[in-house]
Amino acid sequence: MKAEDTITIDLAGKSTIADYMVVTSGRSQRHVASVAEDVVKHLHQAGIAPVRMEGLKQGDWVLIDAGDVIAHVFRPEVRDFYALEKMWSAGKH
Repeated sequence: MKAEDTITIDLAGKSTIADYMVVTSGRSQRHVASVAEDVVKHLHQAGIAPVRMEGLKQGDWVLIDAGDVIAHVFRPEVRDFYALEKMWSAGKH
């Protein structure tokens, strides 16, 4: 789906919400929604369920909760505003 600037953050020992967080970007609201839908489709094909998704209709930021992995798909401007990568890497040397 050509998501952009994808990173994976290891949350082990930092949080109990998940083991990993994936952050990626889409170029537009439509692209963000398409990327998120494709991720959920592949999670289901891999036998990972249940998967919860929020923000699909707006397409600015879609949160995908797959239990041990949480994925965030952002429009670039929204990603810059929330800066999740900086928040979760704070204090990391």
